[in-house]
Amino acid sequence: MSEFFLVRDDGFHADDGAEPVVLASDAEVEDLVGLLGLDLVAIDFPSMTDGRGFSLARRLRELGYQGRLRAVGKLIADQYAMARRVGFDEVRIPADLARRQPEEQWLFRADWQDFDHRARLAG
Repeated sequence: MSEFFLVRDDGFHADDGAEPVVLASDAEVEDLVGLLGLDLVAIDFPSMTDGRGFSLARRLRELGYQGRLRAVGKLIADQYAMARRVGFDEVRIPADLARRQPEEQWLFRADWQDFDHRARLAG
């Protein structure tokens, strides 16, 4: 069994071992409603080029989900800011990715609120 880390705005954390309901990236909106009362939901990213999980996260938050939202699967540090903007609280990454993209690369993107291009365009 490989080791995993949870990435949050303050860096890497040991995986807490929580077993969330994992939502597939091709889930339908109807699938989201039943998750609103859960404490932890994960959304799977089957590849780093599959952005459907970002849309699902935003929609889940728009529906009123208040729990912890975790991105799992094939995400890289460059996608961390987008994950946070759409409502994810954390990203779960395997140890081999943590070695290839160390904590500093993820922390570099942890100031995600300062780099919202849409807010800059509106201002």
